[in-house]
Amino acid sequence: MILFDRAKKILLTPTEEWPVIKAESLSVADMYTRYAMILAAIPAVAGLIGQSVIGRPIVGVQIRSSFFDGFTYAVLTYALSLAAVYILGMIIDNLAPTFGCRKDFPTSLKVAVFSYTASWVAGVFQIIPALSWLSILGLYSLYLMYLGLRELKEVPADKMLGYYSFTLVAAVVIWIIIGTVVSLIVLGT
Repeated sequence: MILFDRAKKILLTPTEEWPVIKAESLSVADMYTRYAMILAAIPAVAGLIGQSVIGRPIVGVQIRSSFFDGFTYAVLTYALSLAAVYILGMIIDNLAPTFGCRKDFPTSLKVAVFSYTASWVAGVFQIIPALSWLSILGLYSLYLMYLGLRELKEVPADKMLGYYSFTLVAAVVIWIIIGTVVSLIVLGT
């Protein structure tokens, strides 16, 4: 697995790439050290630069966060993003029997890790705060998650909507919790 090639293929040709991912024997360590830990750094580093170096223009003045606040934001975003993927993988795995699928944590984690690709890559827009709204393109990860569940977990067609819906809600709740925690710690609000 070559990082750039995998990211490009999962973003541009996901229906062809999920079967390739399915066939690979990847350990949790492989998925983290060779993929997730690298891509999760994109929004963290971009956010640090965007907040502490570039800043936001407000009434003609560039407002920048302190380096400490930017660094805290980056570390929290990075660590919680990696934790979120693991937690989502656990949720996918624990829901599997309910929806006619077998429990298999490495496969469930594959769905979570590779689905997050769009979100991590879209995090690059954090580098220019005025363009940070383009991070919404990361919502493509939700579609990737749908395709990954269908292909890797082999969900029966009549249970796919339910499995995806529960997984989607879990992913959104995790995202809200991360945003709240980061805001509370960095902004103190």
